[in-house]
Amino acid sequence: MPGLIPLIGEKFPEIVVETSHGIRKLPDEYRGKWLILFSHPADFTPVCTTEFVAFAKRYEDFKKLNAELLGLSVDSTYSHIKWIEWIEKNLGVKIPFPIIADPGGEVSKKLGFLHAQSATHTVRSVIIVDPEGIIRAILYYPQEAGRNIDEILRLLKVLQLNNKYGRALPANWPNNELVGDSVIVPPARTVAEAEERLKKFKCYDWWFCYEEHIVPIEEVEEVRKWLERASKPAK
Repeated sequence: MPGLIPLIGEKFPEIVVETSHGIRKLPDEYRGKWLILFSHPADFTPVCTTEFVAFAKRYEDFKKLNAELLGLSVDSTYSHIKWIEWIEKNLGVKIPFPIIADPGGEVSKKLGFLHAQSATHTVRSVIIVDPEGIIRAILYYPQEAGRNIDEILRLLKVLQLNNKYGRALPANWPNNELVGDSVIVPPARTVAEAEERLKKFKCYDWWFCYEEHIVPIEEVEEVRKWLERASKPAK
């Protein structure tokens, strides 16, 4: 049953938007790629500026995962362009991705980016859309809390691994306290399958089985580098 706003597992709604890079038709213009659409409350604000710098510094990491970034706020295209210029001039960071202009809030309302916290400014939302235009993840942060961009990278990688191997991934993957960088085997559907699981996989019980050494070690180490980067003071 579709909700009033897009939900995980639904097709991303077709929207034509104005951005700092021109008109974009969503999601068709990003078909074949993963789309990371994120909203921020406003341009020329401190927390949003830190997020944009962090996204820009990790842009190549997203590109390596066949993903594109797309920002959004209720500011105008003029404001976006001027803010981008300010960031490059004063902080030395070029913002390579477009930003949706939504001064009337129509796009934000349709996507569920406006919450009770403010009727006029978006919360910090993230929607991850897969190459087929299906919404795979939605995150919400309040206005006062900046996002961990490396965690968004990790989540994107987890979704791609789920696509590839048909396996779930545990908490804090690839550094899980119980199974390390292993992947979780889907639950058994029959009694016979439950018994077979205990012979075929490592298990705590038939309902909690996991596979080791499925994800190539170089991919595991790449994610660990992101998490290590997130845990260390910036240089």
